[in-house]
Amino acid sequence: MKRSERLVDMVKYLLARPHTLIALPFFADRYGAAKSSISEDLAILRQTLANDQNGILETVAGAAGGVRYIPFVGKKEATDYLHDLADRIEDPDRILPGNFVYLSDILGSPQDLRQIGQLIATKYAYSNIDYVMTIETKGIALAQAVSRFLNVPFVMVRRRPKITEGSTISVNYVASSSERVEKMELAKRLLPEGSNVLIVDDFMKGGGTLTGMEELVKEFKGTVAGMCVLCETKYASQKVVDDYQSLIKITEVDRDKKLIKVRPGNFLEQTDFNRFPK
Repeated sequence: MKRSERLVDMVKYLLARPHTLIALPFFADRYGAAKSSISEDLAILRQTLANDQNGILETVAGAAGGVRYIPFVGKKEATDYLHDLADRIEDPDRILPGNFVYLSDILGSPQDLRQIGQLIATKYAYSNIDYVMTIETKGIALAQAVSRFLNVPFVMVRRRPKITEGSTISVNYVASSSERVEKMELAKRLLPEGSNVLIVDDFMKGGGTLTGMEELVKEFKGTVAGMCVLCETKYASQKVVDDYQSLIKITEVDRDKKLIKVRPGNFLEQTDFNRFPK
């Protein structure tokens, strides 16, 4: 196999298995090449990824070492994308009755989900996440995108029990949108005790849903590594969560005036992009 062919196949293999440590002898056997040649190939890939700010290729030394691909977005690409996304959401045609904002097209777009998933995975690339958690239903695609780039499972919290999931653990929480006490639950077999969990959701007003999921994680004796939402909105009352990241912030919505003001959220300022190779 020519080097160019090896490089193409190697890129496909690594990108399909993020955060997976792959021993160099595996590639040597796969391509029938010397380890020295494989090392040279990986050096080319590492430099190319760094130049394009499209991920980090880490080498782990030692007998049990190897190489792994870490999805990682550079700050410029992240900034450009979030400003573009904010501009698209500012379209007044997105305003729905009750001053809600239509986001379903973004949550259904493969390209947007890929960008959003990789962005959030960048923030938590070195947080040793075990599971990504969300609540039904619009957060499902978002959680799946994040879990793909972190290469961990995602679990879905339900508002009503499903007989197909067996016994559950439930908690009560105050929904910010209605200010009523509601219930959410998670099947016992979905989340092992002691898991390190990243909570993601599509939209946040006061943060009641996020705190409900946080309480669920505690019921499983787990740890919340972080909470991240696609979009937050300015809320009249005080938010019940402080430590969270939002990709987009809606600061004003007025259906009568056909006005919606949007800007990037706090994600950029709370994400360390300095791990990227210079």
